[in-house]
Amino acid sequence: MNSEPSDLRQLLDAVEALRAEVGSLGERLAKLEVSAQAAETTRTQQAAADASQLSEELVATISAAIAAYLGEKPKIRQIRLLGSAAWAQYGRATIQASHILSGHHG
Repeated sequence: MNSEPSDLRQLLDAVEALRAEVGSLGERLAKLEVSAQAAETTRTQQAAADASQLSEELVATISAAIAAYLGEKPKIRQIRLLGSAAWAQYGRATIQASHILSGHHG
């Protein structure tokens, strides 16, 4: 019966260590979130700076492409460059699918 207080003390110590670890992880997560927010702000500012450097020729080309698609002249209010891995992934999938050979070899 003497082992019960010792086991209880070990359990309480373990719980306290876990609480300290969770607190530490919470602080690290908060720092990472602040860092991610700052990086996102920087990316947004960079995209805005890149968009402001669009040539009139590029805007005219985009306008013509939209007009051809819609069938009427668009009123362009804003052009934003959006980075997306989806197009690259789709392109890779298309290329890999074209390499699939029909028929079974064996």
